[in-house]
Amino acid sequence: MNPLRGIGLKLASVTCFVIMAALVKAASVEVPPGETVFFRSLFTLPIIFIWLARRHEFAAGLKVRSPMGHVWRGMIGATTMFLNFFALSLLPLPEATAIGYAAPLLLVVFAAMFAGETVRFFRFTAVVAGLAGVVIVMLPRITMLDGVPDPREQLGVTVALGGACLSAIVQLHVRNMVRTESTTSIVFWFSVSCTVAGLFTLPFSEWVVPSPYYATLLVLAGLIGGVGQVFLTSCYRYADASLIAPFEYASMIFALVIGYVVFGEVPTRAMMVGAVIVIAAGIAIIWRERQLGLNDERRKRTETL
Repeated sequence: MNPLRGIGLKLASVTCFVIMAALVKAASVEVPPGETVFFRSLFTLPIIFIWLARRHEFAAGLKVRSPMGHVWRGMIGATTMFLNFFALSLLPLPEATAIGYAAPLLLVVFAAMFAGETVRFFRFTAVVAGLAGVVIVMLPRITMLDGVPDPREQLGVTVALGGACLSAIVQLHVRNMVRTESTTSIVFWFSVSCTVAGLFTLPFSEWVVPSPYYATLLVLAGLIGGVGQVFLTSCYRYADASLIAPFEYASMIFALVIGYVVFGEVPTRAMMVGAVIVIAAGIAIIWRERQLGLNDERRKRTETL
């Protein structure tokens, strides 16, 4: 184990994903979400091919034990990507990022509802507080607190929240998939599925032939997203998930900087307050899970003595 290397890879992956989101947001001026999903996924594949080849896991990446599991993961995941990209075209980058933080909170709720997991008082309280933070972020966009709401922004927060809900469902599904499927196969077939799903939107949306500038943005989004996926998958080889997970929230810092410098987006007070609450709730849940895991490990050691 090499915790510092694991943390470094996690931060690198977070940086890649925020840059990818900024590229997608910039390209959304000309390119519809379905086409963006296609290009983002298509140009991720070469990075994944190279990664699998270097690790001599190309055969493992193609091997599938539960085809329908990959089909469902691909369908739900592609829809999630579509909603997230659509939200980026409607909302400031930091706000779309903050609402996306609802996903791990909703995962706790869905795990209790659909997987029968026990949610104790501490986690329940943290989830409620975190979801309240998401509501604080959303309120100015859906109410008249800051004047007459913009219909595009109303749609944006709805779409972003829908993307967070589906992201939580995907994570719950992947938890079950890893019992039979390798991480490499899940990563590879997800990219393939999203490429195909994005292509299927061609008859139903107004695809465009992007100008060289926007085409470059799309290609870079796919390549950088692929690199980010490799970093994310690799970081867990060097450190425990409970140690690495809190560094996901560094994405808010990057989103604020990129949003302000590139798009001229000034964060609102409600966004900042809500984001702080959501991040605090997420870190509290991660900390609590780590404590419970350590307690279980101590108990098992005691029982073997």
